[in-house]
Amino acid sequence: QVQLAESGGGLVQAGGSLRLSCAVSGRTFSRYAMGWFRQAPGKEREFVAGIGWFGGTSYADSVKGRFTVSEDSAKNSLYLQMNSLKPGDTAVYYCATGPVTYDYWGQGTQVTVSS
Repeated sequence: QVQLAESGGGLVQAGGSLRLSCAVSGRTFSRYAMGWFRQAPGKEREFVAGIGWFGGTSYADSVKGRFTVSEDSAKNSLYLQMNSLKPGDTAVYYCATGPVTYDYWGQGTQVTVSS
């Protein structure tokens, strides 16, 4: 059974940085996509950043130039380096994976950015 566990969330002032981590276990498919999503109160969940099974990265326009997604395949881990954080980045952040689409999800980690 595929399991994902996020960590690294917290409270930070605007302009600060956080690094989220996602540990993956039980994944048996050799090709996969991994990504970060977020959901703010009263809003729908949205894509933040991801790495496709082909290795390319993609970002939401709202985080381009501020966030960086990376992977350590040896550690089965995904990371999200978040710099220049804004209050609008406040949300629960989720990581997800799957052989093509995002079929498996973590429980999420709260990120709160104060002004």
